[in-house]
Amino acid sequence: MSAPSAELATIDVLPGAAFDSQSGLQQLRPRIYGALHRAEAPRGVAALVMHPTSNFMGHYLLQPLAARGVACLGLNSRYAGNDTLLLMERVLQDLGGGVRFLRDQGYERIVLVGNSGGAALAAFYQAQAEHMDIDTLPGGEPAGLSPQDLPPVQGLALCAAHEGRPHLMRHWIDPSVFDEDDPISANFDLDMYDERNGPPYAPAFLERYRAAQLARLGRIETWVRERLALLRRVKVPGAPRDQVFVIHRTHADPRFLDLALDANDRAVGSVWAAGAQGARAVNAAASQMGRVTSLAAFLSQWSTSSRADGPANLARTSVPVLLHTYTADQSTFPSTRDAWLAAGGDRIRNVDVRGGTHYLAGQPELVAQVADEMAEWMRAL
Repeated sequence: MSAPSAELATIDVLPGAAFDSQSGLQQLRPRIYGALHRAEAPRGVAALVMHPTSNFMGHYLLQPLAARGVACLGLNSRYAGNDTLLLMERVLQDLGGGVRFLRDQGYERIVLVGNSGGAALAAFYQAQAEHMDIDTLPGGEPAGLSPQDLPPVQGLALCAAHEGRPHLMRHWIDPSVFDEDDPISANFDLDMYDERNGPPYAPAFLERYRAAQLARLGRIETWVRERLALLRRVKVPGAPRDQVFVIHRTHADPRFLDLALDANDRAVGSVWAAGAQGARAVNAAASQMGRVTSLAAFLSQWSTSSRADGPANLARTSVPVLLHTYTADQSTFPSTRDAWLAAGGDRIRNVDVRGGTHYLAGQPELVAQVADEMAEWMRAL
């Protein structure tokens, strides 16, 4: 099976907050870009795959779905490659622009493909499309959303689906950091990468560890709110209303090293690096998850105030849902699958993809399996 070459999709979107891009052109005439792979049926079903910040114009499902009769748009948000200032509510508007684009192309049924972090985004989008209730951003600014921004879709297809960025930060933040200004500060009694603590990790250690994760996240959230309130109290024209800061070491989930926790078929390590030392290197890297963020972006993406909780949003939707669980994934686990299934109830069907890693890299037979099952399910909607 083959599909035609991709077409470049250029979509005008609504402006965001002032100075949320370094590009003057992007601020004055904001656009997002995608790759559209058409299928033979011009007015049939179309899929849209999008992530808050990753470049999905080359996603591994685009051509396979198109070859199976489902047109597929891989779309980037305005924050592609840089989530420092990312507001999840603004990404909803970008995703809505993609849905409207496909509607204008004549596609009658549209399905959001939520892969990895795109799963919580897809659920958040559909929840607001069906029941819009957001007036302000978590940082207090007007959200600027309207129902016409978010036309509802007919289904959600989720794969390697984590529960959303606030869940990742809660489970992955390193509680051993005791000085937020010092990236090498470490309380060794709470360091999962210190071999004296494991793996395997004792229940008492895990209990202290999870409590300390929540405590560190709580301290950061308190500082963020206080700092943002201070900035917003300044009434001098042109005074700053936001600022960036650094969150050191955000890749420290004991499940990376202890395979008995939330057991699946995964190998030791991270989705970005193999083995214990690889995961530790990711934790210390200068470029990893949530490392540099603004106050407002932190509240929208990473905090307990974020609205982008995947399962919570899924429970508010009414459309059919297909879930593909990759059983060798190092960042989604059986508990992740169970959370999605509980939220979807009778509307959701799960398919375990045996041996599937997070990106299905080097696993073309599994890509074909997922594409076969997704396309069949989408065409039947």
